[in-house]
Amino acid sequence: MTETVLYDYYRSSASYRLRIALNLAGIEYRQVPVDLPGKQHRTGEHLARNPQGLVPVLEIDGHRFTQSLAILDYLDRTRNLGLLPEDPAERCFVTAAAHAIAVDIHPVCNLQVASYAVKLTEDQATRQKWMQRFITPGLAAFETLLERWEQTPYCTGDRITLPDICLMPQIYNAERWEADFSDCPRILKVRAALSEHPAFAAAHPDRHAP
Repeated sequence: MTETVLYDYYRSSASYRLRIALNLAGIEYRQVPVDLPGKQHRTGEHLARNPQGLVPVLEIDGHRFTQSLAILDYLDRTRNLGLLPEDPAERCFVTAAAHAIAVDIHPVCNLQVASYAVKLTEDQATRQKWMQRFITPGLAAFETLLERWEQTPYCTGDRITLPDICLMPQIYNAERWEADFSDCPRILKVRAALSEHPAFAAAHPDRHAP
């Protein structure tokens, strides 16, 4: 059997998502750290894996995949994780909730964007202000989206779905940058439930720090 290899950075939200999904699927993998602050993702070696110079990159089933949402879709389809419902309308609602984080909050709060904001302002304090500016209202909107489903106990019901996998890495970032989401009771309850789940606990950045 071909070895599964995950090229990631421990604090990368996109990488964190894949660690969760691989754990949920029970897939053993070898982790190869890519040091983003050290610019290792811009080396020729990593650009050969991913021309975008991003993480994660996942080698699995004889393929080399990039883009976390695309990889999550692959794992969902090949490992029957049930991350999205079958009903087309409900599938759209659940996907939209996940994208509210992964497509709208995450891209403007990644390392290279925030670092560029610091460069433009020549003020290190800009990084935290930048994160708070986008994470706090983004999570507030996500909280409202969750009103569609009963709290039992995850984002969309009693089983883990794609929004759960996207939410927990964003919560990690929110806490890291002191972005306030204390007025989001649904999110707080989901965080409490998922923090106790073995697949999520094992994927936490603290478990993978160098």
